[in-house]
Amino acid sequence: MSTAAALTRPQITAWRNAVFAIFVLPGIAISSWVARLPAARDALEVGPAQVGFLIFGIAAGSIVGLVASSHIVARFGARNTTAVGMIVNAVGLAVAGIGATMPNFAVAFAGLLIFGAAAGCTDVAMNISGAANERALGRAIMPVFHAFFSFGTMLGAGIGALAELLAIPIAVHLAVMAGIMVLGTILARPFLQDEHLVGDDGEPADHGSSTWRDRLAIWKDPRTLLIGVLVLGAAFAEGSANDWLAIAMVDGHDVSNATGALVFGIFVTAMTVGRLTGVFLLDRFGRVPVLRGSFLLASIGLLIVIFVPNEYVAMGGAVLWGLGAALGFPVGMSAAADDARTAAARVSAVATIGYFAFLVGPPVIGLIGEHTGVLHALLVVLVLTAIGSIVAGGAREPKKTSAAPVDTFADPQS
Repeated sequence: MSTAAALTRPQITAWRNAVFAIFVLPGIAISSWVARLPAARDALEVGPAQVGFLIFGIAAGSIVGLVASSHIVARFGARNTTAVGMIVNAVGLAVAGIGATMPNFAVAFAGLLIFGAAAGCTDVAMNISGAANERALGRAIMPVFHAFFSFGTMLGAGIGALAELLAIPIAVHLAVMAGIMVLGTILARPFLQDEHLVGDDGEPADHGSSTWRDRLAIWKDPRTLLIGVLVLGAAFAEGSANDWLAIAMVDGHDVSNATGALVFGIFVTAMTVGRLTGVFLLDRFGRVPVLRGSFLLASIGLLIVIFVPNEYVAMGGAVLWGLGAALGFPVGMSAAADDARTAAARVSAVATIGYFAFLVGPPVIGLIGEHTGVLHALLVVLVLTAIGSIVAGGAREPKKTSAAPVDTFADPQS
């Protein structure tokens, strides 16, 4: 049975569009929180180390969700895991907003822990669904899915900056964003397809023999570890900006909270451009050279943000940082899902390694920032970007199949 027999082309296109929507929603969620983080910091009356611990709640929850994700997806499927996880994610966001507004550090931390656990599990599930749709389309599109995540972060950052200017309470702002997440999930869910309908050769994927032992054995594969370290470097480059760029601009460049949120918006806009254009670069040059060039660009941008005292030049550095951080994570996820038979287990393993950056990074940068300032603490990120560039060869493309591609953006007719 071929892909065409399992799904019509309009179904594949509708699936693609639903995945676009699914990637937008967590982008809105995380950037809504990040944009209000300086205000939450002020309301809770905490310093960089405590902020690092607060962010640690998201990372710790994410690790739990990631470790469990391959088993949950194997039991319930990526489609159901994505839908339920997104709704729980929204609940966590709302609780975090309530905690920041009360203000109560423990409630905010608990909300972020729930938020992170749901986000980790959902992240794996939606990447598996995106990779399956990519195989159905027959061409690279994962960076575009992640570009829609960036569209969400742009939207969330913009709304967050506006909410900051209008002095809207954090709890009200984040509750509205949570409602948008739930509504969007309900609308997209019917169009998502079973990830097992298509394998890497255009045939339905065989998933009946997957066991706990099979899923754990993927950790012994050297390619899993190489891709995982690559994603670790990429996650550190992206995540450090998500967690600390707004505060680094406020504290290090002496700008307002609203301007800090705006600079974060500039960063995610640059990431979006990088992901949209990255598809064409990947088609032309391949994964490895594009990834190495990306890590170099991110490093240059970081150095500008850290060492150039002019806030406008630093904004330009944020652009380079965003462009350079754009492709590592999505390309790593796509590489982890190259083999449809092991996609769930390998994506889960790779994402778990990558999210270690979110687990360790915030408190490390926060602790260093207590002594050096947040800007100079970001020098830690350069080490991870260098390592990511070195192991980029692990993401090299498999041999191409002869399956005819479906145009990525066209609406094919049945």
